Amino acid sequence: MNQNRENWGSRLGVILAVAGSAVGLGNFLVFPGRVAANGGAAFLIPYFIAFVIIGIPLAWMEWSLGRRGGKVGHGTGPGILNTVVDHPVAKYLGSLGVIGPLLIFFFYIYIESWLLGFIWYAITGELSRAAIGADSMAGFLGDYLSGAKKIAQIPSHLLFFVITFFLNFLIIWFGVRRGIERSAKILMPLLLILGAILMIRVLTLPGIGEGLGFLWNPDFSRLGDVDVWFAATTQIFFTLSVGIGTILTYASYVKPKQDIALSSLTANATNELVEVIIGGTLVIPAAIALLGSVASADIAKAGVVDLGFITMPLIFSKMGEIVGYILQIFWFVLLFIGGLTSSVSILQPGISFLEDELRMDRKSSIAVLGAITMFFTLLVIWGFNAGAADEIDLWGFQFTLLLFGTIEAIVFSWVLGVPEGIKELLEGAEITIAKPFIFIMKYVTPTFLLGLLILWFTNGGGMDKILLKGVESVPVTLLGGVHTTNIAFIWGFRLSLLALFAALNLTIFTAWRNRTPAQLLEVEDEFN
Repeated sequence: MNQNRENWGSRLGVILAVAGSAVGLGNFLVFPGRVAANGGAAFLIPYFIAFVIIGIPLAWMEWSLGRRGGKVGHGTGPGILNTVVDHPVAKYLGSLGVIGPLLIFFFYIYIESWLLGFIWYAITGELSRAAIGADSMAGFLGDYLSGAKKIAQIPSHLLFFVITFFLNFLIIWFGVRRGIERSAKILMPLLLILGAILMIRVLTLPGIGEGLGFLWNPDFSRLGDVDVWFAATTQIFFTLSVGIGTILTYASYVKPKQDIALSSLTANATNELVEVIIGGTLVIPAAIALLGSVASADIAKAGVVDLGFITMPLIFSKMGEIVGYILQIFWFVLLFIGGLTSSVSILQPGISFLEDELRMDRKSSIAVLGAITMFFTLLVIWGFNAGAADEIDLWGFQFTLLLFGTIEAIVFSWVLGVPEGIKELLEGAEITIAKPFIFIMKYVTPTFLLGLLILWFTNGGGMDKILLKGVESVPVTLLGGVHTTNIAFIWGFRLSLLALFAALNLTIFTAWRNRTPAQLLEVEDEFN
């Protein structure tokens, strides 16, 4: 057992860190788009049902399993599942809780760096000058991503990527308490303040009632659509950061007698406040109020990139020159803070794995993980327009997230057992768990997730996406002028990800093979 593992410095710190992990681009861009596209306020019915039967229970499960593993020096899926499940394959299933966050990071960090770049261009006023129409904003974004925009002869999208990348690792370098917790205590209140300012300004816009009406008027006929329920459930996964592996890791640094039941609920409530109240008020209502209801359908269907980087700067530009200038800066700072607190959290499982299982020091862990993530992120950037982004969405945001979340629920409810899991959850707790939730955790959550996973493979189109059905081979030019086809790049990219996954599991095999008899008995002694 690693006797030098850190602990969170305060209860508020761990709550803000977990909330920061959850609050990100999904709260401000994905959520309002999904509400508008899936029945308006009616979407909240399956959304909150999923919150109750998936979000709250799965978060509790992860906090419980994570702290249980942390007691014996394990902070990631391989060690935690090996602690709970008496089977050699458990630690390899747990590898999904390490590879999943890494996959997301390879893509997320690049998008996050765009936000830092747009903060720069908002401050210099160049963004305001471009925000005169959708075409000019699309051209501005295209020039940014192509490398046409430069700072000191360096393509700005690469410059801000490098800055963002090293900023993430700088926070991780200082550790759990002095890095992640300290930054969360500063950044999360700032995010809430900026979000409140923007929300208040939007609510005072002329015609905002029409915008709010478009988003929040319920279309109950959509409740019979399976896709609406699927969208609501997956949104809960994304917004609470469950099924990824980050909460497992964060919970492993909680002190043995520290409350985790109420802390989990508080972190979830903070995220829901930001998403439903602030996120649901900003983007689409403001767009409808200022750009008109004629464009409402297109606005609702717009992707994260269009909403965040094209639509919102245009909206703010219509609020007056000075006000628009300030709000553009606030908007991208808000998104960057959300992105930063999330990206840092999805780095920590990798650091924890290297420190806990491979006994690396912090310096070596940073170097190894930095090299791996830099290589694969550059690969994503290199093939961004050739399908890399879609592949990360498929394998990181969908497949591993759903699969690992299902595995966690089954392990907690049917392997460890709900009574034993609840016992861990309530150790030091300031609340009790209502009996209906115990029933939900034992039967509903694992069964629902298992069904959702099967649905994803069949009716959800997961298998079609894996087999590339309907994807036509087209010639693409990768960054740097390399000519190939999208299909060739996708399969090459998949092979690289498979090689990383194989290397991770080979590392797990080697680490456990080198365990001494005394180390192998530590877990048994701890819980007997």
